[in-house]
Amino acid sequence: MKNGNEPRLTVKNVRRHLRTINSHRFLVFKHCCRCGIFWQGLVHDLSKYSPREFWVGARYYQGDRSPNDAERRVAGASSAWMHHKGRNRHHYEYWTDYKLGEKEPVYTPVPMPNRYIVEMFCDRVAAGEIYHKGHFDQTYPLEYYDRCNTDRLMHPETARKLRALLVLYAEKGEEAFDIVRKGFPE
Repeated sequence: MKNGNEPRLTVKNVRRHLRTINSHRFLVFKHCCRCGIFWQGLVHDLSKYSPREFWVGARYYQGDRSPNDAERRVAGASSAWMHHKGRNRHHYEYWTDYKLGEKEPVYTPVPMPNRYIVEMFCDRVAAGEIYHKGHFDQTYPLEYYDRCNTDRLMHPETARKLRALLVLYAEKGEEAFDIVRKGFPE
């Protein structure tokens, strides 16, 4: 249902959103290649081009942050995010299941394979580079992670590994990608 606060879809925002997606995917691809996960970098976030995600993203285009946040403010939830997280294994939200044998199912995070943790790391670095062009430095992805407190929603092992990668990047910068390629730092 539309309300008076919902933004209009414009050609200008379609172009901007497409440029943002393409730029983000290019950076993730570059980082993934340096980490040794070429294929994941190549297919990263292809669902963003699907009509379900693309048109919503263009309508709520922000430029300096995810359009999903704007959709949430207006609609109460993000349909684009619901679609995206269920199709992209580099998001920790994809890795949830529920426990059996209890009176009611309890949703719980499960461990992510390392290759998806590495892709998530590359994704977070690239998102910071895109959305914080003039203000980005190598400490930003770690600071953002700590500020958002999402580790409580991830499997503890996944959170530990992701944070270790973000710390490595904060300390070593671009060299972190080459270190990851040589072996996942535990």
